[in-house]
Amino acid sequence: MTEKEFNHPAFIATLLTGTFSMSISQSALSTAYPAFMRSFHLGAGTVSWLTTGFMLVMSLMIPVSPWLLENIRFDRLFQLVVATFGIGTLLCVWAPSFSVLMVGRLLEALAVGIIFPSFQTVLLTITPETERGHIMGIAGLVMGSALAVGPIISGVLLTWFHWQALFILFLIISVVVLSVSFATIKPVMTLHKSQFDWLSVILAASFPALLYVLTSLTKGVTLALGIISIIAIVAAVWFVYRQLHQDKPLLQLRVFATKAFTQAVFLTGISYIALIVTTIVMPLFFQTRLHVSPLVSGLSLVPAAVGLSLLNPYTGKMLDKFGPRRVVLIGMGLIVGGFTLLAILAPYLNLLGAILLAMVTEAGNAFVMMPAVTTGANALPENLLADGTAVTTTMRQLLGSAGVVLATFSLQQWQSLTQNQALSFQLTFAIFAVIGLIGLILGLRLPLKAKA
Repeated sequence: MTEKEFNHPAFIATLLTGTFSMSISQSALSTAYPAFMRSFHLGAGTVSWLTTGFMLVMSLMIPVSPWLLENIRFDRLFQLVVATFGIGTLLCVWAPSFSVLMVGRLLEALAVGIIFPSFQTVLLTITPETERGHIMGIAGLVMGSALAVGPIISGVLLTWFHWQALFILFLIISVVVLSVSFATIKPVMTLHKSQFDWLSVILAASFPALLYVLTSLTKGVTLALGIISIIAIVAAVWFVYRQLHQDKPLLQLRVFATKAFTQAVFLTGISYIALIVTTIVMPLFFQTRLHVSPLVSGLSLVPAAVGLSLLNPYTGKMLDKFGPRRVVLIGMGLIVGGFTLLAILAPYLNLLGAILLAMVTEAGNAFVMMPAVTTGANALPENLLADGTAVTTTMRQLLGSAGVVLATFSLQQWQSLTQNQALSFQLTFAIFAVIGLIGLILGLRLPLKAKA
């Protein structure tokens, strides 16, 4: 189907609105934890599974998304995903017990795990290569905004209403998007029917298992985690072997044979590490070093998130005009510079200074994340775009989780060794400045022009 055969702006608007509402559901829920704890008389550890379980199911569905795009008409797939999210949200609204709430949440995760890589693949497929930077920049604006406004929307609703109001909002948006999608979403993807590989899906569960291990390591090493790690690593190796020896693999891992794509994957991962570490370590810094309240701490990251969102469309245009190397080097320079200044100035910063440096590191992400994703996609033939996007999304999550573990471990260990809180933050920021330098070196190896 060509661009003339459907309303291109309406298609993109519907696609991004649906993805935006689902993305909000990821970041908005943590604000409601106290309300869930009161309603169901549960501890924080149990309630946190609303996020942990969501993340694990979402990670499992990401490698399946290329097969779905190649075997189900995209309009039907999109409507199925939105309907699944809506049903899950409806269960959350009704939820007479935490178990029902959890089931609803996992259905939401199922939908998000499919749509998150798929929407990027579709946008890349329907957009000419010379304009991909711009359109992916808009996508970055939408996704960044969702992460930024999620906690704000949640906080406002919970101030005035019961926690069900949050899910009612998601449900209303889902119903509207689903209704509109019958007129705007078209089957833009070429189908290549193949048999569903159930064994590969089972083996792909190794990725959420590894993700679970990485996130759980922040609480300490246990025998159970060790056993899960061994099983997950064996399954992951088997998964890779199987994909490389199948005529029609569930996930085409040969995308890593393309040098520019592999570089882009690791640049995206390093950028995501910088983003997620900033959003986790800076609130700790605000509260423990600057002694502000949790509310002020959360609001202090809003300027950085807003700046990241607003920069995305401009960095996309810059990618189309100047090519990946220049754009990514600017971003990595900001990330390295931000973390380096944090490492040097941590003992002396006031709240305003800390907010500004958080804005610098997150601004760097705008110059790296979507431009690197687009550069990696441009290096692949069109028939591998879905696989490339799924691989990039999976690697980004794994590397991001590893970054969280490293940040948490670093803060704990340096604090224990030095008994100096400011120094522990300085050394942790220095570690991530070095990781940023690795990204800077990778950026130097990118092609000058937009096409790899």
